[in-house]
Amino acid sequence: MSETSGAGAAEPLEVWIDQDLCTGDGICVQYAPEVFELDIDGLAYVKGEGDELLQHTGATAPVPLTLLQDVVESARDCPGDCIHVRRVADRVEVYGPDAD
Repeated sequence: MSETSGAGAAEPLEVWIDQDLCTGDGICVQYAPEVFELDIDGLAYVKGEGDELLQHTGATAPVPLTLLQDVVESARDCPGDCIHVRRVADRVEVYGPDAD
């Protein structure tokens, strides 16, 4: 993972959740409530401007540098392996189930 280990510091990142795999455990919300929220359907979603819940498929939210570690831990500890963090520039996943 050495090629991605500094990605957050140099390039903008975004995060999205695959709701088809979400187990609703809420671990992501515990780590980064500024970025994630559980909806009434019991699934986690990312939040956009003004804490708006982004419920459309594939919705992404920017990962603030100050919350990068929390978002990365969310992706690593998610039991559903449904949190994906990728570079905005080329959409390459740097953290999550599809990261190299």
